[in-house]
Amino acid sequence: MAKKEKINYEDFTLDELRTRLIESKEKLFQLRLQSATAPLKNPHLIGTTRKNIARIHTFIKQKQNKEQKA
Repeated sequence: MAKKEKINYEDFTLDELRTRLIESKEKLFQLRLQSATAPLKNPHLIGTTRKNIARIHTFIKQKQNKEQKA
């Protein structure tokens, strides 16, 4: 099975990162809802989505810190 390429969030603007964050949170909500009603085919998606949310939060903070210093 081929690995998915990682998304490089450094190239995204703050607005794009915030949009991705909202989308990821919605995806996590849907996965948790599906998990509560029936077993997921790939339960690792919940952990992966949580890590992506944390990664996006990190890039948002970095960009905000750069803007404050500039």
